[in-house]
Amino acid sequence: MSRVFLLSPAYCGGERARLVLSDRAAFDLARRVRGAAGAPIGEVFSFMSGLYFRGKLAYARAFARPPQGRVGIYVITPTDGLRPADETVDLERLRRFASVDIAGDDPRYREPLDRDARRLAEETGTAGEVILLGSIATGKYVEPLLTALGERLRFPLDFVGRGDMSRGGLLLRCARAGTELTYVGLRDAVRRGPRPPRLAPVSNEGGRGTRTTPARSR
Repeated sequence: MSRVFLLSPAYCGGERARLVLSDRAAFDLARRVRGAAGAPIGEVFSFMSGLYFRGKLAYARAFARPPQGRVGIYVITPTDGLRPADETVDLERLRRFASVDIAGDDPRYREPLDRDARRLAEETGTAGEVILLGSIATGKYVEPLLTALGERLRFPLDFVGRGDMSRGGLLLRCARAGTELTYVGLRDAVRRGPRPPRLAPVSNEGGRGTRTTPARSR
């Protein structure tokens, strides 16, 4: 069975996003975003969101099984629908992302997402499944994706009751261990539940606890 992942976006109006978008920023990622080639959207959103998006991206890279010749990891964007995680973005696109609030029913968000979700449904076929790594408690992702994908849209059962940081830590840990989570269908699933026990801190390669700036939930 093929498996494609959809990653919810980083918040493009937060403090870390403003660092990337600043004309005065001199660090490597900001310079690449301002350059002609841009930088991969997965890398940019990992910086903006910290542990949560980094965990989603690492997990998806570990377990994606796309149909032959197709993309295995898409990022939901505020204005450009579903974009491959390795696709590059520049300063102009990021500023456009920051101008749209995906919490509402803005057609600048919904129309490209609806279009690409229908295309993804055709690509995956009836036997494939699409895993949403993002907020499941609200309709901003679930409603448009369910309309196009139906029973193929699934999510990790362990997401229920967890906040963003806990999800990010869990996903990063599973990616490192090669342990895949259990997925359930979104249509009739219970999306809210009691908070599970806290995870131990995720450590980086140097053995020190990972420090991140909390990001707005997406």
